[in-house]
Amino acid sequence: MARKSDTAQPIIYLNTLIFLFPAILAFSCNQRMETTKPVTEIITESVYASGIIKSKNQYQVFANITGTISKILVTENDLVKKNTPLFVILDKSAILNRENATLAADYAEVSANKEKLTDAKNSIALAQNKLSNDSIMYQRQTNLWRQNIGTRIEWEQRELAYNNSKTALNSAINRYSDLLKELEFKARQAKKNLAISQYRESDFVIESNMDGKVYSLTRKQGEMVNPQTPLAIIGDASVFLLELQIDEYDIAKIKPGQTVLLTMDSYSNQVFEANISKIYPLLNDRSRSFIADAEFVKQPPVLIPNLTVEANIVVQAKEKALTIPRSYLIDDSLVLIGKDKKQKVTTGLKDYQKVEILKGINANDIIYKPQ
Repeated sequence: MARKSDTAQPIIYLNTLIFLFPAILAFSCNQRMETTKPVTEIITESVYASGIIKSKNQYQVFANITGTISKILVTENDLVKKNTPLFVILDKSAILNRENATLAADYAEVSANKEKLTDAKNSIALAQNKLSNDSIMYQRQTNLWRQNIGTRIEWEQRELAYNNSKTALNSAINRYSDLLKELEFKARQAKKNLAISQYRESDFVIESNMDGKVYSLTRKQGEMVNPQTPLAIIGDASVFLLELQIDEYDIAKIKPGQTVLLTMDSYSNQVFEANISKIYPLLNDRSRSFIADAEFVKQPPVLIPNLTVEANIVVQAKEKALTIPRSYLIDDSLVLIGKDKKQKVTTGLKDYQKVEILKGINANDIIYKPQ
């Protein structure tokens, strides 16, 4: 049998080395570190906020009473004026209370109680007649007593009768006065109760508080509602603003007048500008965030309440800042000025991509991207 040549094995090793060399070269190239130099440019520091679009002066319409919606007088997208009727609420108990108050007011009228006043006047007239008679009898008995005619007991009896008649007349006059006051008070009270019932009945018609647009109707005819039930959403027909949620850690940086750059899914690839107009000082316990309003610098042509937005609130800006990509920064304070050499730096403003370098390197230094 022929024996294999000893030269075959070195040839195999050589072929293997030739095959592996490109791979080793490629791997070496991939391991080459990226580098860059600081650049002088504009940098802005911003705070992220999410939010929604709201119509200016937008509010929820609530019923003032408990009852059933008997009529809905508007439809969604209707333009309404202030005091335009929106809903009619039916409350049978309130109607019955008003009718009962009407009856009570009619019954309590002074003119409806003439008989009581007439009886009181008659009592006064009788007391006056008796007083007049007793006065004559007393005067006569006094004259006789001066002439030593009659007894002292008879004179004293006439004096007592006269004084009793005076007291009875005064009592009759006081009773008439008290009765008149009582009747007038009850009449006024009944009229007030009727006015209260009529005022409550006016709550049956729910009106708009502003000139605006009906954006939503949340209840249907025939449904039961109460003062905690929202019925509709109404707001300005043309002016909109942003309602932004700002994290509690960022709220100290936010001030009225700051620029807001925002995007909406409804206007993809477009950035709109607004300004912070109002900051509400109450923290939401659930979301741990604050609410701020912002107004558009130039409002998009078509907006609808409750559209979602993503915004960046510009809190600081610098025209000429020495910046590097944030990906080159190590632990917020170091950069690589060699493959293994670190340099401490002092940073300033930051955004999502860049960071300002205040001290540690200059525009001519080459820095390496950490692996």
